[in-house]
Amino acid sequence: MADLVKLDLHQFFYEKLQQAKTHFERALDCKHTDFDDLYPYMNEQPQFFWYKRYVAWSELLTVVKLAEELEIDWKTLFTEQQVSFIDGKVLQGKVLDHWYPEEDNVQEEKLEQLEE
Repeated sequence: MADLVKLDLHQFFYEKLQQAKTHFERALDCKHTDFDDLYPYMNEQPQFFWYKRYVAWSELLTVVKLAEELEIDWKTLFTEQQVSFIDGKVLQGKVLDHWYPEEDNVQEEKLEQLEE
């Protein structure tokens, strides 16, 4: 029974980590999140996007902290650079600029150039 609970707990946290990561990445990309629905009147405020990213970052750090306390490996979902950002805990400009691996950034730039 204990193994079943442990397996379910690992699966539960794996899903929560994936959701928190996706939520942060959607906020990072200025895409719609649940947070937009909470404060629809704030969308036009320039500081809204920074606050939205900060909330998503805090959520990600909280889920990671809980996973660590339960000795659940969370690092497999992230790149080495992302792990170092999470370990640093502070949401800085370099996190926003370098969250995605470099090859993703190059592909994104090529797409933007094609759209122009």
